[in-house]
Parts: sequence; structure tokens; C-alpha cells
Amino acid sequence: MKNKKRGIRGFCRLSVLMCGGLMGSAMAAEVDHFPSHPLRIIVAFAAGGANDIVTRVIAQKLTETWGQSIVVDNRGGAGGNIGADLAAKANPDGYTLFMTSGSIVTANQHIYRKMTYDPQKDFVPITMVASGPQIVVVPQGFQAKSIKEFISLAKAKPKGLSMGTAGFGTQTHLAAENFMQAAGIDATHVPYKGEGPALTDLLGGQINFVTANLAAAINLVQQGKLRGLGVTSLKRIATLPEVPAVAETLPGFENLGWFGFVAPTGVPKAVLLKINNDTAKALQNREIASRYEQLGMVPVGDTPEHFANTIKAETVLWGKIVHARHLIVE
Repeated sequence: MKNKKRGIRGFCRLSVLMCGGLMGSAMAAEVDHFPSHPLRIIVAFAAGGANDIVTRVIAQKLTETWGQSIVVDNRGGAGGNIGADLAAKANPDGYTLFMTSGSIVTANQHIYRKMTYDPQKDFVPITMVASGPQIVVVPQGFQAKSIKEFISLAKAKPKGLSMGTAGFGTQTHLAAENFMQAAGIDATHVPYKGEGPALTDLLGGQINFVTANLAAAINLVQQGKLRGLGVTSLKRIATLPEVPAVAETLPGFENLGWFGFVAPTGVPKAVLLKINNDTAKALQNREIASRYEQLGMVPVGDTPEHFANTIKAETVLWGKIVHARHLIVE
């Protein structure tokens, strides 16, 4: 009887080992062939903004790397929550990625009382793709020619200036709030469904200023269509050397934004690591890095662990600013 039991136990152990080996082989095969069909990257803002631009640059290179087409799916609205909700509920197979801006996964949970997704539970970080400052831009004919003049004008007209953003609670909105808090000024907020529409209205003179992600506004400033009053990095940047840093007027002021890949929770770890590795290699490509640098951005390509720690730290930071500025949506 004992020998029979030993035989059964031995068979079970062998079966488990064989199943484990088969599963391991299947997963390895899945990763080796990933991706085997087209992918989708969800962008939670309208086309033409920094999020969209950053996504299309890396998507082009990953298309070459993977030999599969990538569809950029723009789903703007609700401060990024519409696109984020769609991404959170996507099939966790690695074929739907979400290019999040920093605000969506760090600030929105503090801003919106009711959300249909949980940034911490429903997404797994893959890698930060690019980071860069914002820029305070105004129409060419605007009366203030510098940050100092702008602050004086805003103080003389409390709430008299109109501020366009990519939406309530977005990276551009938080950057503007951070700038206004440091300057001791306020303005009337006009939210849009992305930076593109906000900058279009700024060009038309419907609003007074936008604290835009540099990648979205840099061409308009270089072409002389908009005036850049100040960049939110501590020092001037090489691509716009004539535009002062806001810190030259408000010492120590800095506000950086970023964009990165996350995926719905449940994607196999091996697939996530492949996406991470291939994205990091793409960002090391000189042509891709140069394109981001021309946009005033720095390519990143960090590990999932490092990216996760960044998200955790900024969630605490933006929580404090959101409550200090009373940026709560019931």
C-alpha cells in the first residue's frame, strides 16, 4: 500500500513538473512571438497635445521594432479619466497600453471624488517615456512681455485673466496652479479636452495664457506665433535659449511633467518586461532621442520599479497641492 501511495505521489509531482514546464514553455513562446498582431495605445487627450506627440514618436519606433502596426487612440475628456477608464478595463494581454501623463495616475485620485477606476490597483507601471518642463505662453500681441510684467498685470486684475488648460486636474492645469501659487496670483480657468484645442484658442485670442507642456507649444513659439514668457525648468533650455526660466523671477520655482507607459493589471510579467526592454532600447536610438530633445523633453526608459516609486512619491506631492489650491471635483 505504501509503495502504491509513493507511486501516486511521484506521479502527481511528475505531472506538476510537466505542467509547470509546459506552462513555462507556453509563456516563453508567447513572449517570443509578442506582439503577433497590431497594438493600441490609448491617449487620454485630443490630438496635438504633448501626450499625443510623445506617444506618436515612440509608437513609430516600436512599430519598426515589432513589425506590427500601432493605433494611437485619442479619448479626451474629464481630465484624462475617460481614456484612463477605457485603458483600465482593457484586456490585460499587453496589446492595449496607456500613455499616461503624470497627473492622471498621481493627482486625479485626489481631485475627483468619484472615479470609475483606481490608478494604484488597475494599472501596472512599465516605464516612463519622456519628461520635460512646461512653458507659460501668451498671444504675440499680449501686453505683458515678461513673467514679471505678467504677474503685475494679474495682480492688478484678480481673476481678470483667462487660463486655458488640457482639462481640469491635468498636468497643464496643475502646472498653472503651481505657478500661480508661487506668484501669488489667480486667473479664470477655461478647461479643454486637450492642449491642442487650448493652444488653438490661445492663437485666436479667446484666452490669455496657457501653461503648456513644452512639447506641445515649442514649435508655435519658435515660429513666432506665440510668445513664451518663461519655462518651468530651473534654467533656460537649449532649444529656446531666448525664453527665460520662471525661476529667474521666482527663485527656486520648478515644475516638470512626464509621460509613461502603464498597462491594465494582469498583463503577464514577461510581456511587461519585453515592452519595457524594447521601449528602453527605442529611447536610446539617437534619432528618437533627438526628436524628444528638439521638443524640450528628455527620454527616460527606466525600470518598472523605479517608475512605480516615482508615481508613489508624486501622488503624495500632488495630493498636498490639490488640497492647498482646493482643486476638488465632487
